[in-house]
Amino acid sequence: MAGPTREFWQERFTSGTIPWDRGTPNQQLLAWIADGTLAPGQRIVVPGCGQGWEVVALAAAGMAVTGIDFAPAALTLCRQVLERDGKQATLIDADVLHWQPDTPVDAVFEQTCLCALYPDYWTRYAAQLHAWLKPGGRLLALFMQVPPVADAPPGAIVGPPYHCDITAMRAIFPAMLWEWPKPPYPEVTSPIGKLELAVVLTRK
Repeated sequence: MAGPTREFWQERFTSGTIPWDRGTPNQQLLAWIADGTLAPGQRIVVPGCGQGWEVVALAAAGMAVTGIDFAPAALTLCRQVLERDGKQATLIDADVLHWQPDTPVDAVFEQTCLCALYPDYWTRYAAQLHAWLKPGGRLLALFMQVPPVADAPPGAIVGPPYHCDITAMRAIFPAMLWEWPKPPYPEVTSPIGKLELAVVLTRK
């Protein structure tokens, strides 16, 4: 497998080397909860859930949440946060490129999973997200924007995080399969100082 391995992410969470972790839920997610984009009772999946701040926020908002990660240490941290806050969610140790829900879900919150996957796997991952969602379901995405690295060789693939160029996103989430809102898209600053573009796609 090209790119980061399970062992790579396990070591990151075991050692606490997780600079992307906010320590709180993403403010854009809280805005989507507040404005009704996400509603109580919905079934939602959080791929690459990590320490699980968003899992807890979604559970607190009354949603049936499934958090997926293939680093056991991440799931341990997520479970601890859920127990601390007295919330419940389903946590699954799985590879997002192979896992499938029992039935299609209402929403997926995609925050840092796509940009953590080597780009060779983006098309497969996008197909997975489409398969997870029921028709009319929503993909609430935060597409990581990574500035060019000055000393990188021309054409080099640098990451993680990998740059989720909006043109590439239109290619892997094509309009024949997804309804795109019109830009501009809200910008969210990540803990590592990079911007994320907040986009809500609707599965056709």
